[in-house]
Amino acid sequence: MDKDLHRARLAEGVYFSSIQDRKFKHNCISVNLITPLEEETVTTNAILPYLLRRGSKKCPDPTQLERTLCELYGASLGADTGKSGERQILSCSIVGIDDRFALEGESVSAGCARLLGEIVLEPNITGGAFPEEDFRLERQNLIDTIQADINDKRAYTVSQCKALMCEGHRLAIPKYGWVEKAEQLTPQMAAEQYRRLIDTAQVEIIFIGCGSPDGAREEFARLFAALERHPAPFAPEPVVETAGAVKEKTVEMEIAQSKMAMGFRTGSIPDKATMDAVKLMAFLYGGTPFSRLFVHVREEKSLCYYCAARFDQVTGILMVDIGVERDDQPAARAAILEQLAAVAAGDFSDEELASARLSYINSLRSVPDGLSAQESWYLGQILRGTQFTPEEEVEAIARVDREAVIAAANQVTLDTVYFLAAKPGENEEKEEGQHE
Repeated sequence: MDKDLHRARLAEGVYFSSIQDRKFKHNCISVNLITPLEEETVTTNAILPYLLRRGSKKCPDPTQLERTLCELYGASLGADTGKSGERQILSCSIVGIDDRFALEGESVSAGCARLLGEIVLEPNITGGAFPEEDFRLERQNLIDTIQADINDKRAYTVSQCKALMCEGHRLAIPKYGWVEKAEQLTPQMAAEQYRRLIDTAQVEIIFIGCGSPDGAREEFARLFAALERHPAPFAPEPVVETAGAVKEKTVEMEIAQSKMAMGFRTGSIPDKATMDAVKLMAFLYGGTPFSRLFVHVREEKSLCYYCAARFDQVTGILMVDIGVERDDQPAARAAILEQLAAVAAGDFSDEELASARLSYINSLRSVPDGLSAQESWYLGQILRGTQFTPEEEVEAIARVDREAVIAAANQVTLDTVYFLAAKPGENEEKEEGQHE
């Protein structure tokens, strides 16, 4: 594997990055349109990757598109709407076999790049609108996706906690937007927003696979050379390092199991060494089945059905979420804070720290095993302005010592508590939540 991320500027605001890994037999190419989260545009943006995936000017219907994919030896298209901090990420991707497996020596990777480029830059827009039927289906899919997120009460509780925690800031905006705004969308509105997005978005093209990226890079350079773009600068809001007064909100709902999310600020993180310490501290605190939260709050005290902590290095937010019986919520909250205080006091064994370190390192070592995992890893690196490989991250985590973990825990302050409470009298049944 070539461990270096090779990065080239193709046009104004357009970059092509590649990693070669010979153990694969396929190549994955993704085009990521990156734009600030804004209330006015987030819902319209969210539908665009899925509309684009449906075809292009040259392949305007499913039959033609499927025929083209078959000619590329069964290549597959993907689309996704994501979020990283204050930015929305709209992705279209294609996975195809490497050129060395082509029967007649043709360049499959260049063909895949050409098709993907046409889908992103030459969509099936006629008369200033996407096709009505395609739009109707994808709008309903978007509405269903938003509602599915609401129906997942664990994810919903975490998102509501973060929204309250970041109220008034872009971080509070959900990546798919809102149902009521999705219902108001039209094919014309989507086409107009697509044109604005192509003009202003940061474009990150990533090639991950066993083959040469040269053909794909040349194809995208040709396609973007024909465009005059005006990429908009991105100015992130300052990260809130320390919590002020704790914000609290309780919402009652007819649910079987109450949920609670607690949002923490993780203090000043001026360098990578501090960031590594915070990440390892989060694993020790609540990131594994052997963590302080899992062992002491769930297993020993039986105060919750699941309990996990996740750290977002983009936002500096540490989120703890649990499934809990309504009457046990105060005790569970106290126990969660008690375990944080224990970590900050150094009240953990060397074996616990070693277990957390090993768990984190094993998760890092799994990144190179898949094309999508590597693509996600390196896109994250690009967005954060770094170029660390998973192997380099393993080495960095191995260097974090006990004192650094303790110092990281001492920076953590509670910001927000969101409690989704089962209405009194509801029969709360235990739901064994998968620990993450």
